[in-house]
Amino acid sequence: MPPSASGDHRAFAIAGACVALGLAVLAAALLWAGSDTPTAPKPPAPIAVAAATTPAPTPAPSTPAPAVAPAAPSGDTGKAAADAVVATAKSTWERLFADNGAKHVPASWVAGFYPLYDRAQKAFGVNWLLLASIHRQETAFSTHPTTYRGLNFARCCAGPMQFNVTNGPSTTWDRFNSAYKQAERPASYPNMRAKHPSVYDDFDAMMAAASLLKSSGASSALDGTAWMAAFDYYGHDLVGVDYANQVVARAIHWSQHGFTINQGVDQAMLEAVDAAWGAPMRAQLTAADEAQEKRDKERKQHAREAKAGAEKP
Repeated sequence: MPPSASGDHRAFAIAGACVALGLAVLAAALLWAGSDTPTAPKPPAPIAVAAATTPAPTPAPSTPAPAVAPAAPSGDTGKAAADAVVATAKSTWERLFADNGAKHVPASWVAGFYPLYDRAQKAFGVNWLLLASIHRQETAFSTHPTTYRGLNFARCCAGPMQFNVTNGPSTTWDRFNSAYKQAERPASYPNMRAKHPSVYDDFDAMMAAASLLKSSGASSALDGTAWMAAFDYYGHDLVGVDYANQVVARAIHWSQHGFTINQGVDQAMLEAVDAAWGAPMRAQLTAADEAQEKRDKERKQHAREAKAGAEKP
């Protein structure tokens, strides 16, 4: 989760025609059946999964925040430099998520997380497949080298579920780290720490993530609310759109064909999810960026005109 991730459920408006088209594509993809064989057993007692058939919420749009927010120097040169920093950070996030999604992880290792997914699901009513998909996206099921120590490349986030621990005054970890109290701790799991809560403890992190997702509107359904919760989990920019698409497409595919640890995101499902929820949000963010750019240009023009008027004799 990048520095801009707020964990707050943000609203947006989607044109009815876009939603109808997207949902038609998504419905067609959900009817497709494959023959994938799960590489690991299912966690115990998962909540029944609802197919992705409902549109995302439609409140008012919000201005997107960049994945990394450097202090922007003044002037056009300073803005260009700041934009370059943001672009580099976004590119790094994308590569990280691609690597985590493609990494081969032993089934025996992932099996250690099943009790955690189960407890988080029962405590917060969040679909365990959504939680597991984020776990895969963020740290490849806790196998990324920085999972259990230090901070990520952006020096902001830590642990199996990559909570923000540096951007105060109240980070996402500060807000949700007491969630572990809502369920009984398993007797053993991959990385049990002596003191709690710990952002590096798999149970503490998993429970906090489920609580955060619930606060963003996620439930047992893998629908538009799940997409928005995943979008909130990352943060509100174009990389966040791709992130949410991948997380939800993976979770829906698992719900239809079984939990497969090392299978990539199904392209048809990814396209369907994007058509239903990703593309409308992408259009909202692009429009917001263009509107902000227009306002910036107008302010600069007014400033130049005012300066020219003041310099006249």
